[in-house]
Amino acid sequence: MHLAEQGEGPLIVLAHGWPELWYSWRRVLPALAAAGYHAVAPDMRGYGQTDAPPNIQDYTQFQFVGDVVGLVRTLGAEQAVIAGHDLGAMVAHNAAILRPDMFRAVILLSVPYGARTEGAVKPTEAMRRRAPEGQQFYQTYFQTPGVAEQEFGADPKRTLRMFLYSLSGSIPKEHKWRYIFGVNEKALDGCADPKQLPAWLMPLIECGTMA
Repeated sequence: MHLAEQGEGPLIVLAHGWPELWYSWRRVLPALAAAGYHAVAPDMRGYGQTDAPPNIQDYTQFQFVGDVVGLVRTLGAEQAVIAGHDLGAMVAHNAAILRPDMFRAVILLSVPYGARTEGAVKPTEAMRRRAPEGQQFYQTYFQTPGVAEQEFGADPKRTLRMFLYSLSGSIPKEHKWRYIFGVNEKALDGCADPKQLPAWLMPLIECGTMA
């Protein structure tokens, strides 16, 4: 597991979302360090410089939580605060549910906690029901093994460029990624491929992340 860390003091683990890296927390790390914390931002399982197990079954919430638990132990801490954004928010609240002895506080960004009760509709089924007729939500598009992998893997550099640009807040409204798109469309059909990159993307290229 690759990580970036800064500061000394009580441990805070920062779990990024999709399609992100530890880099999403680059401005948070020094702020937390200055406040007296040991801030740690890993590349999550399958992302960046962290190992990517080959099987779909290796990417459950149990595995993600286990990675974070192992990270806390490896860093020599008994407890930690965990903050999560997007997919990382789910990891954060599940970490606290499964290991309340280890995670003493939780910070969730973008994705609120939703209790799973007996007989409740599965999240993926709820996504299908919410999409208008003839449309699909991006996460349901991802459910068919190999489909998104083939699309994104054809040109990974272009894929990341389009997603990072189309998900950013500094672009024209018409360039924003469409989370819901036609059943005959692909995920990247709803993204824009910029002719000129925004300034915040330049450091990624310079440091080799997208090179």
